[in-house]
Amino acid sequence: MMILSSASVSSRFVPVAVSSSSASPSLSFPSSASLSMPFCALKWRRCPCLVHSAKVRGVAETVEMKPDESSSSSSSCADTSGSGAEAESKHSKTFLNVRSEEELLSELRKEKESGRLPLNIASGLEELYRNYREAVLSSGNPTADDVILSNMKALFDRILLDVEEPYTFGPYHRAIRQPYDYYMFGQNYIRPLVDLRTSYVGNVNIFYEMEKKLQQGDNIILISNHQSEADPAVIALLLEKSIPRLAEDMTYIAGDRVVTDPLCKPFSMGRNLLCVYSKKHMNDDPELVEMKRKANTRSLKEMAMLLREGSQIIWIAPSGGRDRPDAQTGEWFPAPFDASAVDNMRRLANHSGVPGHLYPLALLCYDIMPPPLQVEKEIGEKRVLCFHGTGLSAGPEISYSAIGARCEHSEQAKEAYSQALYDSVFEQYNVLKSAIHGQQGVEASTPSVHLSQPWTS
Repeated sequence: MMILSSASVSSRFVPVAVSSSSASPSLSFPSSASLSMPFCALKWRRCPCLVHSAKVRGVAETVEMKPDESSSSSSSCADTSGSGAEAESKHSKTFLNVRSEEELLSELRKEKESGRLPLNIASGLEELYRNYREAVLSSGNPTADDVILSNMKALFDRILLDVEEPYTFGPYHRAIRQPYDYYMFGQNYIRPLVDLRTSYVGNVNIFYEMEKKLQQGDNIILISNHQSEADPAVIALLLEKSIPRLAEDMTYIAGDRVVTDPLCKPFSMGRNLLCVYSKKHMNDDPELVEMKRKANTRSLKEMAMLLREGSQIIWIAPSGGRDRPDAQTGEWFPAPFDASAVDNMRRLANHSGVPGHLYPLALLCYDIMPPPLQVEKEIGEKRVLCFHGTGLSAGPEISYSAIGARCEHSEQAKEAYSQALYDSVFEQYNVLKSAIHGQQGVEASTPSVHLSQPWTS
């Protein structure tokens, strides 16, 4: 799910919740505890579809499906629209033939004036072009003009195709790699915004450790902060040279806006997605609340089944949304974790019947696409694009049993475990911050966070 920089577009990892309370419904199930998080999963064996568990033991161990609630991943993976060879053959490819910025914008205006491209989409594309151009030019890349034109031609073309032949996402969406490679389209779009010279990965050996556990059939849960709409692309870009399977096979939870917003859809089509309705927008239309809950229930069942099969890696941001700067100091830091969210995922993994491991993960990448200072309900948040260094770091697995043994009761253990994961993320984040913002580079490494640039070796 790639990210756009247009005031008329909105796409993001979404906070989703499991709750029995009417005050904060989203993924709502009987007798459930609160769970709010954006997250993604990585497929190693089969169609990955993710869900949250509230009544964890019952769902993870004894999921029962009704015949009309098709829960096999093969069936849930089907999308309900055509985006293959037939759609491509009918497509006009107007934008692909242009040779300059002037021609590109001229063709955009023609499509708008003819009515083939709606006014709001055309206006969003023009603003997007200006923002993207400024950011990529600031990189100093001698081929920046060619990169900008190539990537924006592709984007305009994909959006026009979707207007001509609208694509509808199924509950689980597998990345489209042919006849058009939407994954590489998205990677190529974000790549020019990431300054690899000042980007770092912390503890790359832990990522290899995760890969080995996945190959053994274990499940991995990554407890992470969430910085920007570009998080999935940044993770992929920083790991693609060292662990390409991790970089290409990740599956992301996607909110309904990500798969319905015209300017977002082409980027989403290049990612493995499980489509859910977010907690923050669950009540936007009261008449649709029940439908959204049922749709999210199907995702819950998929998650339980996947974890029972093993070899799943799930990325979760239990803060419930993107990090924001401190109102007084302007300093960015990982948002606090919801202990109930962490505990629900821990229990779901434990009751899957497959060994599960929780690792703390830190991301620093808000500079290339910072979120608005406050959460906005309406689509169309103002975006700013920048060329900047980014960072990703993993900490050692943290054992719940070791922490729980020091606590007097389960609630105290739940809070202590969540805090231990958060403290590790916070520590790693500060090391990345010293390396990138403090310009210390690999010298910012500490005994617990070893920084490197795997793409240089």
